[in-house]
Amino acid sequence: MDKHAWDLIERLRDWLDSESPVTGDTAKAMRVLKIGEEFGEVAEALHGALGANPRKGASHTWDDVHKELCDVTITSLIALASLTPDAEKLFEERLHHIADRSLT
Repeated sequence: MDKHAWDLIERLRDWLDSESPVTGDTAKAMRVLKIGEEFGEVAEALHGALGANPRKGASHTWDDVHKELCDVTITSLIALASLTPDAEKLFEERLHHIADRSLT
């Protein structure tokens, strides 16, 4: 991920830090839990894109699924940045670890 993207993640984290009514460990826990909420939105969009709910039919598009997946990713990175000052380094290391394990 490029440096500009990480700068935006950090700015969003800082904005949450300054605007959130909760602080400390509670704020960190809420950011981790937010990932679950965003995942639920992906699941809902996927059901809608597949038309899997007979009551709702095709209520979403694949573009909706893509956007919701991005929201999960962004939310996860903000949570990681909230938990450790080394988020960028940890993410890069983990990405390379998984790639090395899987692609070799």
